[in-house]
Amino acid sequence: MKVGDKAPEILGKNEKGEEIRLSDFAGRKLVLYFYPKDNTSGCTSEACSLRDNYAELRKQGYAVVGVSADSEQSHQKFISKYELPFPLIADTDKSLMQQFGVLGEKKMYGRSYIGILRTTFIINEEGVIERIITPKEIKTKEHANQILK
Repeated sequence: MKVGDKAPEILGKNEKGEEIRLSDFAGRKLVLYFYPKDNTSGCTSEACSLRDNYAELRKQGYAVVGVSADSEQSHQKFISKYELPFPLIADTDKSLMQQFGVLGEKKMYGRSYIGILRTTFIINEEGVIERIITPKEIKTKEHANQILK
């Protein structure tokens, strides 16, 4: 997916097993952020930045949805532990990640593997991708401010 592309209608199932659709956010801008794993330091910082600035994001017309490959149960615990006010999609089969092109080569401890590249898509009121914040650009502790500027 690139700027100017229409986002897919079906985004996936949230932490409650409910289907999340793009049309659920009609008339609002959507922050769709992909992150590697619940309860890891960077992912927690990013989620808490969005949580702490959620009122301002909402005031400026944004809805927020996070996506990782974690299970619904993992997402429920993550939401509860950090009091996250937005849904998280459990993309356990990585189909949404493949559609958005956020799976890529990562290196850790000298080995290469395919993982989730932390990426945020700003989708406008018509469902079109307006902006992409790439893995190299994202500052997890300041992520909400990156979206709002």
